[in-house]
Amino acid sequence: MESIAQSLSAFSAFAWGPWLVALLLGGGAYFFVYSRFLPFRYFPHAIDLLRGKYDDPDAPGELSHFRALASALAGTIGLGNIGGVAVAIHTGGPGAIFWMWMGAFLGIATKFFTCTLAVLYRGKDSRGDLQGGPMYVIVQGLGPRWRPLAVFFCLCSLVGVLPLFQANQLVQVIRDVLIEPNGLATDPTSLLYFSLSLGVVTAAVVGLVVIGGIQRIGAATSRLVPLMVLLYVGMAVWILATNVADIPSYFALIFQDAFTGDAVLGGSIGSVIRIGVQRSAFSNEAGIGTEAMAHGAARTREPVREGLVAMLGPAIDTLIVCTATAIIILSSGVWKTSDANGVTLTAEALSEHLPGLGPYLLVICVFFFGVSTMFSYNYYGVKSLSFIVGAERAHLYNYFYLPSIIVASVVTVSSVVDLIDGMFALMAIPTMTSALLLSPKVMKAARAYFQKFDQDKTIPQ
Repeated sequence: MESIAQSLSAFSAFAWGPWLVALLLGGGAYFFVYSRFLPFRYFPHAIDLLRGKYDDPDAPGELSHFRALASALAGTIGLGNIGGVAVAIHTGGPGAIFWMWMGAFLGIATKFFTCTLAVLYRGKDSRGDLQGGPMYVIVQGLGPRWRPLAVFFCLCSLVGVLPLFQANQLVQVIRDVLIEPNGLATDPTSLLYFSLSLGVVTAAVVGLVVIGGIQRIGAATSRLVPLMVLLYVGMAVWILATNVADIPSYFALIFQDAFTGDAVLGGSIGSVIRIGVQRSAFSNEAGIGTEAMAHGAARTREPVREGLVAMLGPAIDTLIVCTATAIIILSSGVWKTSDANGVTLTAEALSEHLPGLGPYLLVICVFFFGVSTMFSYNYYGVKSLSFIVGAERAHLYNYFYLPSIIVASVVTVSSVVDLIDGMFALMAIPTMTSALLLSPKVMKAARAYFQKFDQDKTIPQ
């Protein structure tokens, strides 16, 4: 097992080399500048789109703008915001949060481009149903000779979207908060039995929803996402309000450490940047390609509209939710003294702020965050397998996906993080490559759309 863990660590380190960090940050910077800030001037319009002001039930696609964003946010607002932020601070120190912000800020522009393309270049699967995502963008936008790159994305996605981190952290927080402290299971054998049992129950719950396809997933996430965000952010606001006088000092710590690398092993600024960008990508998935698969299912005839809705994601996900988690952990002080990692570190921080109640509220948040992410990730995997072997056989992915929840419940968090990080890095290559090559098409569509919108605020769907 140790050799496997070392191999996964080496794989993640190789995949997240300087070139990949440069691709995500540099590509985001390019999109930001190349757009001439045009989409950012229409944030109010994006909110109106999200509210359903321009929805048309007869437009092509499967989900409303709101449900498409909810499905995407279900995959991004999850344990990456709770456990992922803790991993960033544990491995990269407070400065990693700054680079998470940078990844999210540039990710706003990246999502506008990738998700506009996801609707602009939708294709049909083997059943004739309209689909969107990087694989269809590559084939429809760049041409059939680029199909190997599209298949490469799908193969990486089949592993990258497995719910390993979510299942692992869900089991970990219940074990560390509810089971061990209350003496319900203390020896290794009983803990293993508990972990496996919870993995089976979680797999069954997820299976009941995902077998219904994207319509059922969209309905479930559109209800869960607003509730779980309100619960978690509400708890965070209460904690931050009681520590409001000290908040500026924690922001100063983040900025200072971002350029020193003092808190990361080896003291390398490059390591801090890499860890921050890694966790940002895991948090908001900008440039990874999963976000484009969710938004590619939007019911709209205007690709630019879905790009506008999609770019709200990193702002909600990383700039708001992840920042709240970071301040909770930093203000508690446990990150300096505890060896805990992932969601357990966040639980310890909440115990400092809300003794007795905090960890139990976290368990509720982790359950909803984790399960909703598993819903969306399954859709991504099914969609990827459909592209390779046909829509008629895409359901076979469930036989791989659901058992992985059980496996993840008993493996180490470091191995899970390394595997998923590595696959996310590989998925970013075709996603960002196609988006960069097709960026002029996005800007052409954007200029035409905004010119039309400025002339008539009620342009049809």
